[in-house]
Amino acid sequence: MRKYRLMVPGPTPTPPEVTAAAVLPVEDERTADYARVFTRVVDNLRRALFTRNDVLLSASSMTGAFEGAMQNLFSPGDRVLVAVNGAFGARWVDMAARFGLRVTEVAHEWGRPLDLERIAEAARTPGLVAAIAVHCETSTAVVNDMRGFAAAVAPLVTVVDSASGVGACELRTDDWGLDVVVGGCQKALMTPPGLAFTSVGPRAWQLHRTARLPRYYFDWDEARDALRADIPRTPWTPAVSLINQLDVALRLIHEEGMPQVFARHARLGRLARAGVRGLGLDLFSPDEDRHASATAARLPDGVDGGALVDHLLERYGIQLTGAQGPLAGRVLRIGHCGYVDEFDVLTALSALELGLADFGHRVPPGSAVTAALRARAADGPAPAAVDAPVPTGPAVRALSVSEAS
Repeated sequence: MRKYRLMVPGPTPTPPEVTAAAVLPVEDERTADYARVFTRVVDNLRRALFTRNDVLLSASSMTGAFEGAMQNLFSPGDRVLVAVNGAFGARWVDMAARFGLRVTEVAHEWGRPLDLERIAEAARTPGLVAAIAVHCETSTAVVNDMRGFAAAVAPLVTVVDSASGVGACELRTDDWGLDVVVGGCQKALMTPPGLAFTSVGPRAWQLHRTARLPRYYFDWDEARDALRADIPRTPWTPAVSLINQLDVALRLIHEEGMPQVFARHARLGRLARAGVRGLGLDLFSPDEDRHASATAARLPDGVDGGALVDHLLERYGIQLTGAQGPLAGRVLRIGHCGYVDEFDVLTALSALELGLADFGHRVPPGSAVTAALRARAADGPAPAAVDAPVPTGPAVRALSVSEAS
């Protein structure tokens, strides 16, 4: 017997309650009954983002929502600042160029946090209208300081890509002055891929009024009008089953409590980083609690990351992932966001130790797990698990927003 264990930064495993919600009957989204579910999802996304802003939901990958932000905020020739310290920051540069924007790129070494002083200096470039950054740069497991970023680029409109940050790493949209935050459901929010959302604040709406790039499917005006209709919904056909699943996932998250969710992810990050160091590997991202969604490690000389990932899956049933771009083959990433517990991390570390030994990098048996357990002991006992099943099926429809939260 060999079990498949998914330990990448996304997509991530889904809780049984979320998986079960996929088989609820598909229903007409234009009914008041379904609107209660849709409204609860939007309200609970607001809670996860710590915002009172409009949150617009779409059936797409997060890249679709990224495009939507470009289309709704800018006009051809607009100048934007993009901070880059990994593959996803570089994607924003490429996307902005394809939309005919002029990009002021603030490039960093991959794996290093954003240099806020350099960004503040670049933000004084005449003609800039917005600044874009990635919250959790999944390609390197670095979590950037978004509160500091917003302060550094003020008064520019801020656009934040929080694909693997929302639900794992602290992000306080309103308190930190973040005008646009884009996220998705398949990472820390524990839902299968296919839904993206965008938080849009007042300054972003103001910029939107002058934007002239063409748009249709991702038109924020259409989305906001549908959200504020007598029967709230998306402007186009929604992913009904995915919304049902996200509904359950968000309720599980808020049942746990956002501070507890952040603490759990920080704890898993400490275990993973300790285990990596126990293997004699160097961390690729800083050893700080903020870096709680994934852990990246430099591989020993002579060990190819792609071959190691394939071997771990084929031999041990553990799905880890390598790195992208210039780091391909040299860096390995362990995901630990969403529906992941301590034993998942310990299992991944055990398999990594065995796989590295198969490739000639040998350490005393149990080095990774021993180091992780020592880190756990230093933390003290983990909070007791709470058995709080979430109802599915017709019972879900009967709950009000206040009861669900």
